[in-house]
Amino acid sequence: MVSSNQTSPVMAFVLLGLSAHPKLEKTFFMLILLMYLVILLGNGVLILVTILDSRLDTPMYFFLGNLSFLDICYTTSSVPLTLNSFLTPRKTICFSAYAVQMFLSFAMGATECVLLSVMAFDRYMAICNPLRYSEVMSKATYVPMAASSWVAGSLTAMVQTSLAMRLPFCGDNIINHFTCEILAVLKLACADISVNVISMGVANVIFLGVPVLFTSSSYVFIIATILRIPSAEGRRKAFSTCSAHLTVVIVFYGTILFMYGKPKSKDLLGADKQDLADKLISLFCGVVTPMLNPIIYSLRNKDVKGAVRSLVFQKRFPQ
Repeated sequence: MVSSNQTSPVMAFVLLGLSAHPKLEKTFFMLILLMYLVILLGNGVLILVTILDSRLDTPMYFFLGNLSFLDICYTTSSVPLTLNSFLTPRKTICFSAYAVQMFLSFAMGATECVLLSVMAFDRYMAICNPLRYSEVMSKATYVPMAASSWVAGSLTAMVQTSLAMRLPFCGDNIINHFTCEILAVLKLACADISVNVISMGVANVIFLGVPVLFTSSSYVFIIATILRIPSAEGRRKAFSTCSAHLTVVIVFYGTILFMYGKPKSKDLLGADKQDLADKLISLFCGVVTPMLNPIIYSLRNKDVKGAVRSLVFQKRFPQ
């Protein structure tokens, strides 16, 4: 471990995780592992049914397959490292591994923000402009839209990671977190980080603020259109086509708001408990949304439920 009065460059970081609470490590290892397996199974099944079932060959389910793959990638970029930290006494990560982990988690988070807004546009076109839906949301349109989400997320992650890697880390190398969370890492730099802060602020506006505004505006028009449908049955059917996505959006942005918007405790005597709570909230928020997404779509979407039943039936009773 590098002491704070040394000037030698940092070659590795020490992730504290739950080092101060060793009795909790085994419990949380089993809990996070179970949630991770549910994420892999649930999202893996959604990817399979969107590929194999011809009834789901539509833009909405193409985006859903991308979202499921994205959730698997996002959790895989951080959860295995977290699980390993629960079992090993030496919780170190080399500089290059930290850069890869930071890039993947940042890229997947930014991509999901853009992809959810693209899915909102798809629902807007389906409900507010149904006669033009097939023309506008053709395969030549929705495939590039999904691809651009991945490209945009990867580009901003590359910029943020490159800027962070250029910083000199010549002091303390202890990160009070489970993974290489970028804000925690920037605090360890022994140089001016104003460029990083400005760059992250711009990225937050583009990849968080703009998608939130776009998605909210889309649902204002969607809800207004649904309320103008004269029959209750028509309103119910129209809302059922977007209720799953709306629920996923609320859960996704709700966890972000809860994680970063909750007030900090001013009780200095309870600082350790507050620190532990903050780390656990961050950990669970990172796995709750990817775990809930396939459950939400399976429960609230009859097409997905039917496709999953067909897949299970074919596996149990092959013809």
